[in-house]
Amino acid sequence: MEKIDMSILNNLILDSITEGVIAISIDHRIISFNRAAENFTGLSRGDVLGRYCWEILQPSPNKCETDCPLKQTTETLNQVNNKVVVTTNAAGKKVHLSIYDVVLKDNYGQVIGIVKISRDLSLVEELRKELSGRYTFADIISKNHKMQQIFQILPDIAESESSVLIEGPTGSGKELLARAIHNLSQRRGHPLVTVNCAALPDSLLESELFGYEAGAFTDARKSKQGRFARANGGTILLDEIGDISPALQVKLLRVLQEKEYEPLGSTTTVKTDVRVLAATNKNVEQLIKQGLFRNDLYYRINVIKLTLPPLADRKEDIPLLINHFINRFNNLRERDVEGISEDALSILMRHNYPGNIRELENIIEHAFVLCKKGLIMTRHLPSHLQVEKEPGKSCNDACTLSEMEKRLIYQALVRNNGNKKAAAVELGIDKTTLWRKIKKLKKAGLLRDV
Repeated sequence: MEKIDMSILNNLILDSITEGVIAISIDHRIISFNRAAENFTGLSRGDVLGRYCWEILQPSPNKCETDCPLKQTTETLNQVNNKVVVTTNAAGKKVHLSIYDVVLKDNYGQVIGIVKISRDLSLVEELRKELSGRYTFADIISKNHKMQQIFQILPDIAESESSVLIEGPTGSGKELLARAIHNLSQRRGHPLVTVNCAALPDSLLESELFGYEAGAFTDARKSKQGRFARANGGTILLDEIGDISPALQVKLLRVLQEKEYEPLGSTTTVKTDVRVLAATNKNVEQLIKQGLFRNDLYYRINVIKLTLPPLADRKEDIPLLINHFINRFNNLRERDVEGISEDALSILMRHNYPGNIRELENIIEHAFVLCKKGLIMTRHLPSHLQVEKEPGKSCNDACTLSEMEKRLIYQALVRNNGNKKAAAVELGIDKTTLWRKIKKLKKAGLLRDV
């Protein structure tokens, strides 16, 4: 048998694997570069061998001085596992890679460099985007079946001119839903004006809604337009409408019935062309029984009612929302937070969220103060959430899509006492799909009976 040159054989072996392999010497020069690395970077082996690593792998040598993976790995002798990075190749295309670094030693155990092994996550990223797009509608993110039902009818609601009452607890996304209705409507070219009815006393709220003429009251030196005038041709959102007084409810009823109003201090009637959306975190029907809300006004604003469930009733949305907030704060803070650990996710999945989506957003923002890069860990969460971990749940690895799916399925089954049909409805998937996923997870030993 003809003797084969070992260096050629080594290159053939390296070129046969799908992971990118880049070896870097202790003096920061690239000494090995396989075919998969060529594909990821768009650079040829001949162009990079012998060059400094920062010329190929980093945007600038300054960043290498403060965050050098070669220095970190060789000094600590620890390999860096599953660091997800987004880079741009020579063709200007964004590439998502999972990278881990391994210390490279000679026959005498001396460190002579590192080997960077990378895996292309572009397909995973495409699937993630497809999944995210499937559950995103007009900037609202949810896979909950109740929210999906709202998504289906929202375009028809937006096309109509009917008044809409949006009910839901504080922080559940009522204003975001109102904005979606406006942006999908024929009025989207005109303003959406929001008024928080609970933030102002009656006297100020009336002038804020309808405006006033000069001299209408002390310090009214010149006339001022109200919110209805500013929203003319567009949409007005009366947020927390359940908090306005019965006296002001009468004046608001006239606007809805007659499409007109009188500014304070004026004897002239002003016509208005405004679509009215109302939102409240209170049970208006209960307020009517207590004599605190007019029955006739309720029926005027309640032509269409949309009820947003609290986050505690749509926990399958928590991973989607966490991913959304991480991406958002990465862009705002110019950070490189890669995701959330399984321990931290488990804590957030168990929390009941009295503050709903707004509370979850605040939790992730708090984590970004303490977490500069890598994964959000339990220590990055607010102190009241740093509870004892569940037995058997300790894991500091990134939570992959399959792991997240496993946890969501198990938790849905627990909440529904093992009822697969109810769990499937909650997860927003077909019962047969859930049955197939459970069978696959059990076969792999990843899911126990509930």
